[in-house]
Amino acid sequence: MTFQDRLYPPRGLRVLETAGASGIGAVIASAFAETGAEIHVCDIDDAALAVFQKSFPSCQATHADVADEGQVAALFETQRARFDGLDVLINGAGIAGPTAGVDKITEQEWKRTIEVNLNGQYRCLHHAVPMLRASKAANIICISSVAGRSGIPWRTPYVATKWAIVGIAKSLASELGPDNIRVNAVLPGIVEGPRMDGVISARAKLEGVEETVMREEYLKRISLRRMVTADDVALTCLFLCSPAGRNITGQAIGVDGNIEYL
Repeated sequence: MTFQDRLYPPRGLRVLETAGASGIGAVIASAFAETGAEIHVCDIDDAALAVFQKSFPSCQATHADVADEGQVAALFETQRARFDGLDVLINGAGIAGPTAGVDKITEQEWKRTIEVNLNGQYRCLHHAVPMLRASKAANIICISSVAGRSGIPWRTPYVATKWAIVGIAKSLASELGPDNIRVNAVLPGIVEGPRMDGVISARAKLEGVEETVMREEYLKRISLRRMVTADDVALTCLFLCSPAGRNITGQAIGVDGNIEYL
């Protein structure tokens, strides 16, 4: 195998990705599809699932909410029936949660953020690990955020879950290493797209400034003075599943242009 060959995942990997039908998730899924992987995505957005299925007719697209244990269990039954196993779990489902002071956040908002972002990760890991133990190329990628190493005012529920996801990855890397299962957290920074536009808009409104001003404030906090793209995140995931990444586990890998503060 040449050095160039080692930079790409082996063909035929069985990849299951949560929240994979749109946004960053869809870009990651399409990147793996280009390398010859067998793709299974889940999402709660039926319209996005339909578009994804049309674009990738050989892939499996399943409606599943990671906040519902029954739906997660059914998701993995579909994985087993369709693909007879699993090689890569990309735990990507998450929500932005509320933008407000901790004294203004409701109990319902707090619980919903934890339920999706953190408990959803657990549910998928719980069902995936037995299948991954049977794989010869097992990888878990937990999608955290640059918020997993930094505090962000007005975003406490989201930040709490993203720190917890890094802890999950580090703990499971030790727990599952003897089974030759690698576990890493990927921490996207400020990613171009509608979701980030919404975050900037909400914070601008909260602080009483124009959105353009708030956007410039975000860019000033990045060493490279630019946002990252979904492609950047996808390429990192591909690398982690390639032979070149075979000794990378237990890491929190930032894809963020070095965000200095938030």
